[in-house]
Amino acid sequence: MSEAPFAALVVSVEAGAVSFAVRAQPRSSREAIEGVREGALRVALTAPPVDGEANAALIALLAKALGVPKRDVAVVSGSTGRSKRVRVAGLSPDEVRSGFAAVSA
Repeated sequence: MSEAPFAALVVSVEAGAVSFAVRAQPRSSREAIEGVREGALRVALTAPPVDGEANAALIALLAKALGVPKRDVAVVSGSTGRSKRVRVAGLSPDEVRSGFAAVSA
């Protein structure tokens, strides 16, 4: 499967983890990883942006796509906005890109 659509995703390496920008679209008709735009991962979520529901749905979707436990995924900034920064423990940038490419194919 091609990683080309996700090659533009800007992934930073931190101590034992990676982080990347996410642009969330809450109250969407479906949950999906839609691709990359301006270096950020675009994600559609069915949950409303109320009481952290959209953040919880985002964490669950990313954990499932990347094959990691939900405890390894965290929203580190932007918890109340559509633009967020997400940290995933235990993966390399290439594993992140290939994981998203596999679920969006």
